[in-house]
Amino acid sequence: MNVSNALLAGLALAAAGAGSGCTTAADHNPADPYESFNRSMYRFNDGADRAVLQPAAKVYRTVTNEPTREGVDNFLSNIKEPFTAANQLLQGKPADAGAAAGRFLINTTLGLVGIFDTAGALGIDRKTEDFGQTLGVWGVQAGPYLVMPFLGSTNPRDLVGMLADAALNPLNYGRFDSRYAALAGIVTLDALASREGAIETVDSVRDQVDPYTTVRRFSVRNRALAVGNTELATIELDKVSDDELDF
Repeated sequence: MNVSNALLAGLALAAAGAGSGCTTAADHNPADPYESFNRSMYRFNDGADRAVLQPAAKVYRTVTNEPTREGVDNFLSNIKEPFTAANQLLQGKPADAGAAAGRFLINTTLGLVGIFDTAGALGIDRKTEDFGQTLGVWGVQAGPYLVMPFLGSTNPRDLVGMLADAALNPLNYGRFDSRYAALAGIVTLDALASREGAIETVDSVRDQVDPYTTVRRFSVRNRALAVGNTELATIELDKVSDDELDF
């Protein structure tokens, strides 16, 4: 996950949890030792989402059609393929890295800079990897659940991963020029596209009895699945009731 995508995912999930107003035994839950701080950050992120990101995402949906949004999603996903390939190499998955590199080459050329997922049509499935996942594969523990301003749900391992992903991005180096204007446009587009795709999910999570807890459990579980730690994922899934899964 690059920094822009992490920002979007965090804001979308944060919007789901803020404003629940639930009182808990804050900072005494072994699964969430910083719960009081985390809930405060959820409320902050919710305000940011409601004020900026959610309205912008709804406008984006209104002024575009589904084929256009699909093309945008394909384009944004294609940009991330080299990062996926690099992390797959670091994880000891050369075949997957080759597939990601092949997807990038095919979609950049035949797919018109990634607007069309030509590689997917040829049977080369898309996978995503980031340095936080790589650290997990190497055996680095996630650490306590954290909710950070703007970044949303994360943990110490994934925060380090985000910094490493940013360091690997060549666009983050050099003087300010037109490349950075283009990068700002891509980041904004990524934010809008990701939040638009989460409109219904966020609304559904907001209807939960305690959205904060639901999002925390899903975040930990899904991140464990992403690094292949299926045992931890199963443990986290067992903590989620059926009604919390139904959205």
